[in-house]
Amino acid sequence: MGKVAVGAAVGCAVAVCAAAALVVHHRMKSSGKWAQAQSILKDFEEKCGTPISKLKQVADAMTVEMHAGLASEGGSKLKMIISYADNLPTGDEKGLFYALDLGGTNFRVLRVHLGGKEHRVVKQEFEEVSIPPHLMTGSSDALFDYIAEALAKFVATESEGLHFSPDRQRELGFTFSFPVRQTSISSGTLIKWTKGFLIEDAVGQDVVGELTKAMERIGLDMRVTALVNDTIGTLAGGRYNNPDVVAAVILGTGTNAAYVERAHAIPKWHGLLPKSGDMVINMEWGNFRSSHLPISEYDQALDTESLNPGEQIFEKLISGMYLGEVVRRVLYKMADEAAFFGDTIPEKLKIPFILRTPHMSAMHQDTTLDLKIVATKLKDILEISNTSLKMRKVIVELCDIVATRGARLSAAGIAGILKKIGRDTLKDGEKQKSVVSLDGGLYEHYTKFRTCMENTLTELLGEEVSENIIIEHSNDGSGIGAALLAASHSQYIGIDES
Repeated sequence: MGKVAVGAAVGCAVAVCAAAALVVHHRMKSSGKWAQAQSILKDFEEKCGTPISKLKQVADAMTVEMHAGLASEGGSKLKMIISYADNLPTGDEKGLFYALDLGGTNFRVLRVHLGGKEHRVVKQEFEEVSIPPHLMTGSSDALFDYIAEALAKFVATESEGLHFSPDRQRELGFTFSFPVRQTSISSGTLIKWTKGFLIEDAVGQDVVGELTKAMERIGLDMRVTALVNDTIGTLAGGRYNNPDVVAAVILGTGTNAAYVERAHAIPKWHGLLPKSGDMVINMEWGNFRSSHLPISEYDQALDTESLNPGEQIFEKLISGMYLGEVVRRVLYKMADEAAFFGDTIPEKLKIPFILRTPHMSAMHQDTTLDLKIVATKLKDILEISNTSLKMRKVIVELCDIVATRGARLSAAGIAGILKKIGRDTLKDGEKQKSVVSLDGGLYEHYTKFRTCMENTLTELLGEEVSENIIIEHSNDGSGIGAALLAASHSQYIGIDES
């Protein structure tokens, strides 16, 4: 072999060795990055841990805070608002009742014809009306005039046989899902607007008074007999269908719980004890917090950067508004510190709240062999393509960690309520059923979340007690619930139906 050939051979060998070294280096680098991504995931999983011992501490803390909130105003992070709803529907209610459900950019008007024990809900009609954006930041009169006019149009569609006798006022249940200081079953002053509304002259006013004045201005003879929030509406709707309902929980974009308390167990209640002996309490449980809650660095950052830092800590761990955002924050750290999606951080991944809980739920519940849905969601929402199956599996695992923590904490909250009302143990020979009405998109549509929550509740209470605890889906409880509360608090109760 000539000198040139030998030189070429040596050169080739060197080049091959260099290429091989580069591949090895690349593999080591990528396996190092992979180990880093796995380590971020494992750390997060540990911080989110919810062993039964911890969940029992959370349930106990919920019970303690409930006691504190009932003892005095401001005595707890839980507001434990007295709703003044002391007569829950029984199924005996008869007649035609209206409901108005205002909680966002749309409102609904409902008409419900009740036929007593025999016929229950004979007929139910509703109409949805969207609120023009300028009315959300205008004047109180302008908003309530618009609502009253929509209500009057809806009343005009009453069928012939259902007209009221001239001496009877139509009665309305008003679901108003903004912070209100309730002053009676049919009055409450607006504390502040949320959800994009900002009508300064309505703050501090009685919202029922504002609606009543608007109805009077157009000659609509209707009386608001119940002012409620959506959670109390859900409780009323649940109780109407099942007398064993003791509590209601909403798990949707936000979260809240309400339950039936014995009136004499409310030290801060200074009025006359209601005849029924019961009082519905609106817990506002989203604001619950405890040192036992498993909070990670991502939750702390989310809270700090939120519109209400230090508030609604429980809600930020369990509700639909935030679950997807926690997933995004962990993915961002993996992209930043472990180059999980390659050398650059995907631009879309930097946008807060871009990954919504419905997207997360679709990825978490992907049953295709190659996790095709995960790949599609990453591409459509975050513009991340060419992910490996290994990466997609990590993302499913991340969704599982966040959803499991939320579901298990929700179960602990429910266990805390059941403990407060003495339904967490079996009394001798007693087989009393306790039903909890649940509503909200998170509970309804996120199957893995729902199943995990129900299984955890059984785990917390034990098989024997759990046989008597029933979770029931109360679909659209809040709309019909307001009409039912209008009926159970009617001014004509005790007067024979005409």
